[in-house]
Amino acid sequence: MQVILREDIEKVGLRGEVVDVAPGFARNYLLPRKLAEPALPGRVAEIEKLATKRSQHEAQSFEQAQELVQKLQSAELRFDVQAGETGTLFGSVTATDIADRVWETQRVRIDRRKLDLPESIKRIGRYEVPVELFTDVTATIRLAVVPEGGELPPEEELQALDAEAAQEEAAAAAEAEEARSAAEAATEAAVAEAEAEEQVPDDVPEGDAEAPAEPSPDQA
Repeated sequence: MQVILREDIEKVGLRGEVVDVAPGFARNYLLPRKLAEPALPGRVAEIEKLATKRSQHEAQSFEQAQELVQKLQSAELRFDVQAGETGTLFGSVTATDIADRVWETQRVRIDRRKLDLPESIKRIGRYEVPVELFTDVTATIRLAVVPEGGELPPEEELQALDAEAAQEEAAAAAEAEEARSAAEAATEAAVAEAEAEEQVPDDVPEGDAEAPAEPSPDQA
């Protein structure tokens, strides 16, 4: 079944892509959660038209790519996001978000798959993300991921927040590992107990059962 993704989904595809997925996965997960929409012919045509329009604004040669490097590196892209007290985002900034923001602010089309972003950005701060524009031409895009309604704290405070968040993540990971180990131990104990019960012999072996008493002559 073909659907159009509304969000970047790991191992499935990026937002705006038309992908083939299992019908059950689409009906039971993607569509109810509004992570995708049916790939109706009209919508697919709209997406293809937009892709064609954007492709006219990407580097077509080595020289064009070099010119775009200067343009992309001259500005810092700002993302105002919802974040917790320790700077952790309630969502994330993805490769698709970055590519869309570059298009919106500078009318330059970049290939989001060529952004050197191993995983989505999940914390406030300043980031530098390389992107390949053309063969042997790479630009570095500067990002400011800012808490909504505020500004980025000084670098020292950001580092302190990162350290605090790392400690919380480590504690949560340790707790999860402890719970997993306890669950495995309980399962192993239950299995061992069940196997032991299966191996216990009956109280009275079948061959040792007492035969019924013979009636006495007086009872005959």
